[in-house]
Amino acid sequence: MIKTDILIIGAGPTGLFTVFEAGLLKLKCHLIDALPQPGGQCSEIYPKKPIYDIPAYPEILAGDLTEKLLEQGKQFEPGFTLGERADTIEKLEDGTFIVTTNKGTKHHAPVVAIAGGLGSFEPRKPKIHNIHLFEDKGVEYMIKDPEVYRNKKVVIAGGGDSALDWSIFLTNIAKEVTLIHRRNEFRGALDSVEKVQELKNKGKINLITPAEVVGILGEDHVSGVVVEQAQHIKKEFEIECDHFVPLFGLSPKLGPIANWGLEIEKNAIKVNNALDYQTNVPGIFAIGDVNTYPGKLKLILCGFHEATLMCQAAYKIINPNKKYVLKYTTVSGIDGFDGTRKEAPKAVVKAIE
Repeated sequence: MIKTDILIIGAGPTGLFTVFEAGLLKLKCHLIDALPQPGGQCSEIYPKKPIYDIPAYPEILAGDLTEKLLEQGKQFEPGFTLGERADTIEKLEDGTFIVTTNKGTKHHAPVVAIAGGLGSFEPRKPKIHNIHLFEDKGVEYMIKDPEVYRNKKVVIAGGGDSALDWSIFLTNIAKEVTLIHRRNEFRGALDSVEKVQELKNKGKINLITPAEVVGILGEDHVSGVVVEQAQHIKKEFEIECDHFVPLFGLSPKLGPIANWGLEIEKNAIKVNNALDYQTNVPGIFAIGDVNTYPGKLKLILCGFHEATLMCQAAYKIINPNKKYVLKYTTVSGIDGFDGTRKEAPKAVVKAIE
């Protein structure tokens, strides 16, 4: 049983910043995330994508933001249960909660903060009759480790930023890259479209449009794909490959959290934004993109604000007989759970003669 003060479900930017705000209140945090690493969408879907609306950063890559948030909260020694999905929740007689993951890991806390972003993401799969037979056997819906494709023949399908960006990236790793899209036009950053055009002209990317993959070849592993090309006359042909990566986006779902007895509105959790972002179940909060309330904006900076107020409410639940006096970090400094201390230089007291 993992015990903590605040159990955070979701290790995206909002969840990671909660660690810091809770730490200032001497509250310990543990985070659960179905993804194998912290960062949520920022690390899983678009780590190299620039973000422009984070205060003090005119521009920061999503992956770099994750690293800085981890660094900021490191002194408060958060715990992580990664690669596991929060499945069930049980409220005990004393008002505390036990959350169990799909792998049976149990967590006990007096406060639960759901910071699950848009929910758990499921890939949008192409309608290919035998695709399920090759999942994790050459068919991948996300690229997590580019080294898997070193010196391999890769077919990517899709027409958005992910398909364009990974096609460009893998030209320096894979033996051969083929990009297939059902239209001639791509919906992506202009510089990415132009880069693919340049690489195609140099013979570094095989571009097939308008076309789509309609079948997968192989026995124990992908050995090729069947492509249907629609020009004047439809024709089918086969391409030899080691991996087929359809990048058609991800569909967000609340997943098991939807069955926790929380008030849901349009796939989001309703909260009391007039006070502390608590749900209809006392002790359970929802912060970041996963919640909804009048005037809600799904922005990272709004999630940071919600996390700050939520931690104040969590402190009152955990310490009902204590009064917390807000102190600015510039004045009080920061005492990490790891024994470190950060503080501004003290003024020198000296008389002027």
